[in-house]
Order: sequence, then C-alpha cells, then structure tokens
Amino acid sequence: MVSFLTNPRSFMAFSRIAAPVLGVATACAFALGLYRTFTVPEDALHGDTVRMMFIHVPAAWLAMFTYACLGVASLLNLVFKQALADLAARTCAPLGAAFTALALVTGALWGRPTWGTYWAWDGRMTSVLVLFLLWLAYIALRAAIDDEARAARAGAILALVGVINLPIIHFSVYWWNSLHQGSSTLGADKGDGLPPVYGATLGIMGLAYLGLFGALWLTRIRTEVRLRRLRAAALRAAED
Repeated sequence: MVSFLTNPRSFMAFSRIAAPVLGVATACAFALGLYRTFTVPEDALHGDTVRMMFIHVPAAWLAMFTYACLGVASLLNLVFKQALADLAARTCAPLGAAFTALALVTGALWGRPTWGTYWAWDGRMTSVLVLFLLWLAYIALRAAIDDEARAARAGAILALVGVINLPIIHFSVYWWNSLHQGSSTLGADKGDGLPPVYGATLGIMGLAYLGLFGALWLTRIRTEVRLRRLRAAALRAAED
C-alpha cells in the first residue's frame, strides 16, 4: 500500500483501468440493490419503513470507513512525506462528509416513523454528528492554510486525532442508553440477525456504496494529480 501511494505513475496506470471498471460494477450493484430495496416484503413490525435501512445503514458504514481511509492516508503522509498520500486524504474529505451527511439525514427520516422523533441526543447520533463536524473542520483547516505543506501536516494531525471517534460510534450503543440496537447483521446464527432477504439486500447496497466511494475517490485523486502536473508544467514554462 505504501508503494501504491508513493508512486504516482503506478497509481495513474492502475486507476485508469480500475476507476471505470469499478464504476460499471457499482452501477450494476446499485441497480440490483435498489430493485431489491423496493421489492422485499414489508417488515412485520416496521412495515415499509424497513426499506430506509438499505439507504441509511450503508451510508453509516461508509461514513466510518471513509474516515478510516482518511486516517490511514494522513498517517502515511506524516510518516513518509508523500504528496500522493496527502492527495488521497484531501480528496477523501468531501466524499466522507457527503456520506456522513446522508447517514444523518436518512437516519432522521427513518427515526421519525420508527421512534417518533427526527433526532435524539443519544450516543450513536451524537457521535456521528461529531464525525460530520470533524469532516467539516478538516476541510476548513485545509482551506484556511495557504502553505500546502503546513496545511497537509495540520490536516493529518486533526484527522488522526479524530480517529478516536470511530470506536466511540461503534460501541456507543453498548456504552450508553440508545435508541439504536446493536449489530444485527452478523447474528443470524443466534436468531437475532436480519432475515436473509434483508441481509442480502443490505449487503448488495453496502457493496454499491463502497464501489461508489472507490470509483469517485480514484477519479478525484487522478484529477488532482493531473492538476498538479499542469501547474508544475506552467511554472517551468514561466521560468523558461
């Protein structure tokens, strides 16, 4: 992974093929996932509102996963001082913020018919809101510092400090009273997991969200690499 993030030429060669392939696979996964979302049977307890699960839960997964990616890229940038790792971190931030915002909005819309309220200050909701604020703080910090090296270092430190929020999000339902239930996707063998028809649909949508993030992230990094090359070429031309 370190080699992949330190060699722009290797990255560009890989992503030139990977991004469109991933995009096509993602479109197929979304088509199948959305079809299943609107055709699965109603839940005995929650009725049609169960369909919101297939939109909200993958968004919540991606909110955490994208921040983990930000943390890894930031760590690699701090340790190895590689510009490509910093580009990966910077281009990840708007995507992660979007997934986190989607998780918050869909969670509120799902919460109203399920719990009778759009928002409750329980541990899971509050910690995800903190995650969204961390994304905004990272983006704002990077934009506020003109010196690119200083901005990269400051952003990386903030990102790594924010990683502590990820286990808080995951364990919040066990540490504090919460409207959210614990994980039910892996407990089918114990009788408390999702029915297979729901679990399969949720898995497909999770892969679709993951593929969407991957395709967009690769494309954004490729765009930033090209822009840096153009700026460098313009500076050389100006010097000549």
